[in-house]
Amino acid sequence: MKILVTGATGNIGRMVVDHLLAGGASDVRALTNHPKRAALPAGVEIAEGYLRRLSSLPEAFAGVDRMYLAPALETVNEVVALAKAAGIRHIVDLSGDEGTDWQPIARAVEASGVDWTHLYAGEFTENTTMWAEEIRTTGRVREPYPESANAPIAMDDIARVAATVLLADDHAGRTYDLTGPETMTRAERVRRLTEALGTPIEFVEVTRAEAIQKLQPIMGEYAEWYVDGLAMMVDHPQRATTTVAELTGAPATTFAQWAAVNAHLFR
Repeated sequence: MKILVTGATGNIGRMVVDHLLAGGASDVRALTNHPKRAALPAGVEIAEGYLRRLSSLPEAFAGVDRMYLAPALETVNEVVALAKAAGIRHIVDLSGDEGTDWQPIARAVEASGVDWTHLYAGEFTENTTMWAEEIRTTGRVREPYPESANAPIAMDDIARVAATVLLADDHAGRTYDLTGPETMTRAERVRRLTEALGTPIEFVEVTRAEAIQKLQPIMGEYAEWYVDGLAMMVDHPQRATTTVAELTGAPATTFAQWAAVNAHLFR
């Protein structure tokens, strides 16, 4: 069984390759636009290409049985059509529910007629690094909603689930909501970073307008959407699921574990 991992230079795609090999996969092909940067393990077949460069895909898709589909909204309809034409039988996509911008990926995969499994992931734990420069330079985090709460998930846990699903035969037609193992507020997240660093970090509450202005240089038009999403999770916190542990047999990474490993990014 040949498994194709798209976006293999990206963080999650690269991790999917590693977890497939650890799980016993012996025929893995990796689609990457930058083979040297991906530093793929020996034995992984490399297909040079890109989901947004459609001309590179027919050759990469040839002979593939199952595929991990990285999120690429702009070309998803064409990509899944090419996958079906190539005879790919099962697509495992990283997408999102109706409340996210990533739902069109799930809809396109379903409409293709190919067997599918949707992985719906919320905020990545790694997004916390958006605070890194501010913490390093000021010892503070400036945000508007300290009680906004969600259950961030480590990218490696998403990759573990993707590999698990790709290697099994009983996940077609299923949707998995993936979160970290605990729901925490933004203020709690700062406190856990404080514990990991061993130095105090102050949470400074700012207005909605101040937060949007601060984020616009890095998020552009999405800054307002992001801040309003934080506001929504004050009264409607994201609930943690146990899906990662149930599917993989190992618990999802806690924020404290992630912070301990990545504390150097904030010092």
